[in-house]
Amino acid sequence: MFDCDVLVIGGGIVGLSTAYALTRAAPGTRVTVLEKEHALASHQTGRNSGVIHSGIYYRPGSLKARFAVEGAAEMVKFCAEWGIPHEVTGKLVVATAREELPRLHALVQRGRENGIPVRELGPAQISEYEPRVTGLAAIHVGTTGICDYGAVSRRLAESSRARILYGAEVTVIDRRPWGVAVRTADGRVVRARVLVNCAGLHCDRIALLAGDDPGMRIVPFRGEYYELKDPSLVRGLVYPVPDPAFPFLGVHLTRGIDGGVHIGPNAVPALAREGYGWSVVRPRELAGTLAWPGSWAIGRAHWRYGAGELRRSVSKRAFTDAVRRLLPVVSESDLRRADAGVRAQAVLRDGTLVDDFLIREAPRTVHVLNAPSPAATASLPIGREVAGRALARL
Repeated sequence: MFDCDVLVIGGGIVGLSTAYALTRAAPGTRVTVLEKEHALASHQTGRNSGVIHSGIYYRPGSLKARFAVEGAAEMVKFCAEWGIPHEVTGKLVVATAREELPRLHALVQRGRENGIPVRELGPAQISEYEPRVTGLAAIHVGTTGICDYGAVSRRLAESSRARILYGAEVTVIDRRPWGVAVRTADGRVVRARVLVNCAGLHCDRIALLAGDDPGMRIVPFRGEYYELKDPSLVRGLVYPVPDPAFPFLGVHLTRGIDGGVHIGPNAVPALAREGYGWSVVRPRELAGTLAWPGSWAIGRAHWRYGAGELRRSVSKRAFTDAVRRLLPVVSESDLRRADAGVRAQAVLRDGTLVDDFLIREAPRTVHVLNAPSPAATASLPIGREVAGRALARL
């Protein structure tokens, strides 16, 4: 009667880590993963900066804090075990203005509460790590690293031995007391005892198809990147002090596992769930975003912040000015465009940006409804959490 025990929608790193955790916790569990693209990790997983986050930013006791700290150590171990390119680089968080100093000190305290080793630096010490970076003060976070999350995703898929169906966009979900039947756009029907929704940019749509009101909507924010033509200007990872009112970390410098240095991202509204440029517009998806009251509430509350992000999107000079706060030697000619990503940000009806991972359960179903950064870092513990909830429903 059943094609599998657990059906996972979404072939990004969270869905694949869930499949991996399911088969490790309960060998013999039949797992199928539906991926609408023709390759794994095509969206958020494959379009981020590749950072293994330490967990310093996140509220002590939150899922983000716990899972990022656990996940960073586990991700390094996983990469080492399977020969996946990675490096524990450490990173600097640099204050460039006096008003940022209290926030930098708060980060030190938060890091220590989360059990993360943090070293405070003065201007001269900054140059020991990054000779071309300037600031009033900084902290060094030694547990931050970089890796290839696409390679991690492929290894998770292979190790889980899950059945993966590509080109399988979900169009109908029929949930009954005995289980769940899912129909895909190409007419395939897959029956399972339990459904796990790890659809990322489309997770709210999948929840609605299953008959559940998620109480939130995904509002997509595009993050645009440049890269340094001369990567020798930066040795490692350099971040500004983030504004705690927003879930975005600001324009930062990231030396990737390939040796290149990416700069970004900003955060601008995307005109489609997979809107990787201003030319990508999907009217139905855009209308859905605009129909959600939370989208307008965000605009009213944060229009000044948004205006600055939009300016950096359309003006290379403005983007360069943001970079120059950390790296004064940079000019516009030193930057070239790189691929953009889109962040799936859950927004409540009142405009609240959900600031923690959000996992909800329903009959025969587990929904992962908010898993932006640092979800790749935290993917192994997230996968165990989701898998545990799914197995409890078998």
